[in-house]
Amino acid sequence: MHEGLISIGKMAKINHVSINTLRLYDKWGLLTPIYIDEDTGYRYYDMKQNARLDLIGYMKELGMNLKEIKELLDKEDPTLIEAILIKKQRSIEKEMDDILRKRDAIKRTIYSLERYRKSPTPGTLTTEYIDERHIYAKRVNKNFYDYDQDGYEVILKEFKDQLLEEHLPQVYYCNVGTFLKRKRFLKQEFITHDIFIFVDEHFPKKESVQTLESGMYACIYMDDFNNEKEYAGRLLKYCMENNYEVIGDYICEVLIELTFFKDNERSMYLRLQVPIAYKRLTLIIDEGLSFS
Repeated sequence: MHEGLISIGKMAKINHVSINTLRLYDKWGLLTPIYIDEDTGYRYYDMKQNARLDLIGYMKELGMNLKEIKELLDKEDPTLIEAILIKKQRSIEKEMDDILRKRDAIKRTIYSLERYRKSPTPGTLTTEYIDERHIYAKRVNKNFYDYDQDGYEVILKEFKDQLLEEHLPQVYYCNVGTFLKRKRFLKQEFITHDIFIFVDEHFPKKESVQTLESGMYACIYMDDFNNEKEYAGRLLKYCMENNYEVIGDYICEVLIELTFFKDNERSMYLRLQVPIAYKRLTLIIDEGLSFS
């Protein structure tokens, strides 16, 4: 009876699967042997069944489990096959987005560590060109500057809760920053309820992303949370002394959190910054002045 048929061992070998896999497919009703020897229990297949085995393998490669494959093969409904494939496509796209976000978060952390190693000492004032950046901002109930570091932790948790409620990936919950409106910075009035995170092209809520334009910034570096008001004052003085015009909002940016090395408090290295333009100087030259 089994003449012209192939044994389960040979079927497994030529299709690069295990014998146990073929037995499992038989158990699920996905691929039943053409003939089973009643005396020996040996299973035999027809070569034409390779097509069915190839289809099962293809469906598994698409991410389908045996239950889904069984349903499709039993119903023989092309519409159902299309629906399941569309569902799988969306699932795979989501997984790809998650992986890309994690990859980008790792790259940001590596970049932050490198930038920290090469950053100037705290208190250093600089004028820097900063590339375009993208942020996602929220408002919180408390004024950021009314509290010490313990209060800052409470504000951060409020901000994080908002992100979690929106089902946003936690890989973005780092390098948090705050805004201070330009007018308040110029008057040194420390009142803000605006807090933000830096995001990338894979951030889910693209329609809510704001852009910080590239340009020149006056900056001062800081490693002590409690010194911000003093350092912001030094930053403003630096702008005035160098005839810089402050043309946008003040930003307190956490370059990196150094909590890798401390477990009892949040340790940060920050860059305080304001976008600037160079004021034009009007030179009055006497008519009789000549140059030689």
